[in-house]
Amino acid sequence: MYYIAQDLPKAGDTVLVGMSGGVDSTLTALLLKEKGCRVIGVTMSLWDGSIVEIKNDTNRTKIKEACYGPGEEENIAECEKFCKEHDIEYHVVDVKDEYKEKVLEYFKDEYRSGRTPNPCIMCNRNIKFGAMLEAVDKLGIKYDYFCTGHYAKIVRPETGVFGTEERPFMVSGATDQSKDQTYFIYRVPSSVLEKVRFPLAELKKSEVFELARKANLEAANRTESQDFVGEEYRDALFSDKESVPGDIIDLDGHILGRHRGIEHYTVGQRRGLGVAVNYPVYVHSIDAKNNLVVLAKNEDLNSPGLIADDFVWPGNIEPAEEIEALVKIRLASKPVLCKISRYDPEKDSDGKDEMQYKGQPWKIMFAEPQRAVACGQSAVLYKDGVIIGGGIITRVVK
Repeated sequence: MYYIAQDLPKAGDTVLVGMSGGVDSTLTALLLKEKGCRVIGVTMSLWDGSIVEIKNDTNRTKIKEACYGPGEEENIAECEKFCKEHDIEYHVVDVKDEYKEKVLEYFKDEYRSGRTPNPCIMCNRNIKFGAMLEAVDKLGIKYDYFCTGHYAKIVRPETGVFGTEERPFMVSGATDQSKDQTYFIYRVPSSVLEKVRFPLAELKKSEVFELARKANLEAANRTESQDFVGEEYRDALFSDKESVPGDIIDLDGHILGRHRGIEHYTVGQRRGLGVAVNYPVYVHSIDAKNNLVVLAKNEDLNSPGLIADDFVWPGNIEPAEEIEALVKIRLASKPVLCKISRYDPEKDSDGKDEMQYKGQPWKIMFAEPQRAVACGQSAVLYKDGVIIGGGIITRVVK
């Protein structure tokens, strides 16, 4: 299918720019300002001070550069300074409560349920492209476009999707595939994407830094922000409840050791398992019901497919029949060819599937087995470089 890239803001347009203090969002605001747009900067305030600062061996704050951490005050100050120097209106909106509920609590609940969540996906859907924009609307701020420093592109299909006449706004990959961020924003609805644009879509990261340095932007010298970083950070997040230790077993049920709480383990993990066996082992699966961590050899982590639910489709339009596409089962995985079809728990499992699904579940079968498919991660579908749907992995096909 042919897709049409949507025009970027032009001179005279009012553009809201989501700013973090990093080089990408700062350069985005500058480029739009130089283009003749009326730029309004906005930063979402997330940090509530609930986690003490975590120091490393040199007494430096390890999570200062995390998207959620004690460095937020400094980031806001840098954004405010930049906007003042470039005559840009600037606002900070408080979304701490929404972030705690829809990202932090989600993150903890998922891990404690034996799943492996991606908090950045939920943050983009519910906070950056959700609660933050709602807060801006409440301030009475009007804008033509909302821009961020994501490496992605907004497109529309030339003809309708899935055999319909509907042409929803969709997300496509950017020029710099090494910085592709489409996976993180697959859940943002088409209705929101209509006003979203990504000015860095045609630039490579090296070009962004070069432009930022030429403009003498302080952000060009900053360390890039990270997501939740390090085991220490996760320990701090989970400190609200005492971990429940349990057995580590192999696929045959033999006890290999003890784990310190299932929330500290992820499928595919090899390090920090604390067991002594004479061959390499990895986390194969996590049995939350019985509080077990199951280990296996690397080759035992392969799977022919998965079941995903809580699906999102462009414009909420579902395919009427089986389709082929490429799927990514985690951010770092390479897209693999697959077939996607509706999954009927009653019919396809002979009534043995008692899982509670969120809406219509979908079965995704890989053209070749994939390693360490993790429940809680997202399966994101691509065709012709464009996201055509995606959902949360709920079951692994054995």
